[in-house]
Amino acid sequence: MEIKRSELAKQFQCVPSQINYVISTRFTLEKGYIVESKRGGGGYIRITKVESHEDIALFEHMCQLIGNKIDQQTAQNIVFRLYEEEAITRREANLMMSALDRAHYKSTVAHRDEIRANVLKAMIETLKYKENET
Repeated sequence: MEIKRSELAKQFQCVPSQINYVISTRFTLEKGYIVESKRGGGGYIRITKVESHEDIALFEHMCQLIGNKIDQQTAQNIVFRLYEEEAITRREANLMMSALDRAHYKSTVAHRDEIRANVLKAMIETLKYKENET
């Protein structure tokens, strides 16, 4: 569902920023929804119903293995495992491998491994849910 923020705000007699807060607190990922918002003249709120991926337990286990930091080889091993288990496609695996490459992180090794862990966990969290095809 996609709603124009300004129209909804008029109907509820409030400012659009209040609408955004209310919607995003009522329609949470835990409740099975993803809320996207765009501010501005053509602003909107898009609410998408999602369902858990069949491999959610595998994704959760991988997130636990990642911890607070992860080196490139271990990160690649996790991506390869997800691909091997057919939890992700080859394209998703290639995108993830590219995003995790040390060449993209110009910092100390420790900081780079922390950033990589956060990026990998964010990608896996996104993969845990899929949009309903209705």
